[in-house]
Amino acid sequence: MESHAQILVVDDNPEIREIIQILLSAEGFTVTEAADGPAALKTLAAQEFDLIILDVMMPELNGYQTCMKIREQSNAPILFLSARSADSDKTLGFSSGGDDYLTKPFSYSELLSRTKALIRRYQVYRGKPAEDTPGPDTLSVRNLTIQTASSTVLLDGVPVDLTDTEYALLLLLATHRKQIFSAEHLYESVWQEPYYYGAANTVMVHIRNLRKKIEQDPQNPLFIKTIWGKGYRCE
Repeated sequence: MESHAQILVVDDNPEIREIIQILLSAEGFTVTEAADGPAALKTLAAQEFDLIILDVMMPELNGYQTCMKIREQSNAPILFLSARSADSDKTLGFSSGGDDYLTKPFSYSELLSRTKALIRRYQVYRGKPAEDTPGPDTLSVRNLTIQTASSTVLLDGVPVDLTDTEYALLLLLATHRKQIFSAEHLYESVWQEPYYYGAANTVMVHIRNLRKKIEQDPQNPLFIKTIWGKGYRCE
């Protein structure tokens, strides 16, 4: 159940950590705090989490740098919190491996909805207690194999390390080969939130990150094609 999920909150402001801890603990989540990037990495080395809430502006290692290091050891979803709201800041967050981006100041309801959506998707695609993903146990696209029972992706028989968002995008596209998905359709299906201005850029960055992992030449993709003016399609 998502209410029993483990959440790591990383922020150099103790008041913000306390507020988030109180809000999420009241919903049944178990919250662990870290005051900076190095402390977060040390905590992650000892324990697994279902969600990481990560501040951007921190000393020593900023949120983007911390995110890239986290991705070396964990595929847990990462929700950025930041007072910086420019599209370029959000793009940088997604490019470094983040799954979602919430601008400060944020409302309690918005934080909770983003938290639940990210954890729900992570549990579904990582085989934790949640409803089963429909479809066959194995999908094959050329030399790419998706084993849905274990949420494993193999390229030429070699495992590919994907985040849950990347896996969700790939699974949706591969399950419906040749079908064109608009950015709006992909966003609302994978993120399970209403489409908003700027979400197309979010989808684009995650598709780009996915291509880097599964395509021999990401600039000339074989698996995930961009259909200009319409969206994306799995060949």
